[in-house]
Amino acid sequence: MGRPDRGPEELYLRQIEIWAAYMAYSDHEIGRVIETLKQLGQFDNTLIVFVAGDNGMSAEGSLNGTPNEVAYFNGFDYSVEQMMPLIPVWGTDRTYNHFAVPWAFAMDTPYRWTKQVASHLGGTRTGMVVTWPNRIKDAGGIRNQFHHVVDVAPTILDAIGVPQPTMVNGIAQRPYDGVSMTYSWDKAAASVPSTRGTQYFEIFGNRAIYHDGWMANTVPAATPWEGVKGKPPVDVLNGFKWELYNLAEDPTQTNDLAAKEPERLRMMQDLWLVEAARNNVLPLNDSQLPILTVERPGPAAGRTQFVYTAPMTSTQFAVAPSILNRSYTITAEIEVPSGGANGVLVTQGGRFSGWGFYLKDGKPTFTMNLLDIERPKWQAGEALAPGKHTLVFDWAMATDGPALGRSGTGVLKVDGKTVAQNALPRTQPLIWAWDETFDVGLDTGTPVDDKDYQVPFALTAKLGKITIDLGASTVSPEAIRLMMQELAKKRD
Repeated sequence: MGRPDRGPEELYLRQIEIWAAYMAYSDHEIGRVIETLKQLGQFDNTLIVFVAGDNGMSAEGSLNGTPNEVAYFNGFDYSVEQMMPLIPVWGTDRTYNHFAVPWAFAMDTPYRWTKQVASHLGGTRTGMVVTWPNRIKDAGGIRNQFHHVVDVAPTILDAIGVPQPTMVNGIAQRPYDGVSMTYSWDKAAASVPSTRGTQYFEIFGNRAIYHDGWMANTVPAATPWEGVKGKPPVDVLNGFKWELYNLAEDPTQTNDLAAKEPERLRMMQDLWLVEAARNNVLPLNDSQLPILTVERPGPAAGRTQFVYTAPMTSTQFAVAPSILNRSYTITAEIEVPSGGANGVLVTQGGRFSGWGFYLKDGKPTFTMNLLDIERPKWQAGEALAPGKHTLVFDWAMATDGPALGRSGTGVLKVDGKTVAQNALPRTQPLIWAWDETFDVGLDTGTPVDDKDYQVPFALTAKLGKITIDLGASTVSPEAIRLMMQELAKKRD
């Protein structure tokens, strides 16, 4: 536990120490791959493309950091006081940690902004290393031509002399958007221009267009660390301020030339619209809310009943039945052997948020893990006797209140008899832990309550079937529209 004399600076230092340790670990593991190739005598004949990250440093940890990143995507921030006792376990399996926003800015220096800000290179630019000793002779050489990650696949195909496919399994393929970078392997940047002339960027309304050494970009209207609480402009397409930079002379986007070159800015704004339309970017979305709440196409889309008749694991959260912001009923039909039974019936998520229906000391138990902060629990008073049983957890969402995280009442029944009932003033609003799966008959990740069981906690009763019936969701497109209208009123 934290000492009374510890200050916030110790928390912030711990955050960046853990990040540095992870980078050292990653570097070591990458080194193992290189050494293995050398031991096999294949390093000189192997093309390696190493992209050092998928974006700029993340600012999703809130201004003070977070021990549970799932909280960020549910609009919850931890105070420094809440995090101080967690310093000794920061970076272990007891936290899903993320450093504070200022660290993201520091590590993106000299570029501006962070991940989720596609308008500035601090949000998009990362280094890339390419090695192939049998082909690339300028070992250690630096190349500064502008390229995009979509250029990696065309580069690999070009390097090995394979044309881009026009047909795969009878399905016609679109031409790649990317271009090959192999031309840069033999000549330095000063002697050959980039073959990529134009590239658009966009995330949550933050957007930019690169064209022939120039970049036109918007100014972020809502910060990444605000998340779902951010207040972007009502008019997404026209409500952002634009800037203009000559990247050849000003790669860190510090000298805004928009006022001096309005015609160039207008041309590039129009070019962004052309590229956005070509790549199906429009209409723009300026909020995380629709992404986190609106049902997307997939195996679970539109279904209101799910039936499982055997143990199964590793179903991803986007394919699992979503019980958030709706009424639902979970029914488990099992047979308890002589001597009793324990184990997981069905679960989603784990230590940092999720829910689980299981037998603990033989007693039917339903637990909601609300961001590792609260764990409402429904549990029978007695263990199940040997024989067949029907266990039901029924959640009735309140008929009024906010669309997200609405209150409700849960009832646990055993063979038709109510054994536990509990009302909650709020529930988790947006998403369970996405890095753990939906499992039936055991738990393959972390437990929803470490005090109740440890994984895998396989069910020792005979599983008949588990049925999940979903009621109507409160997060309909109309509900989203109303929420966005309310946000717009608050902005005004």
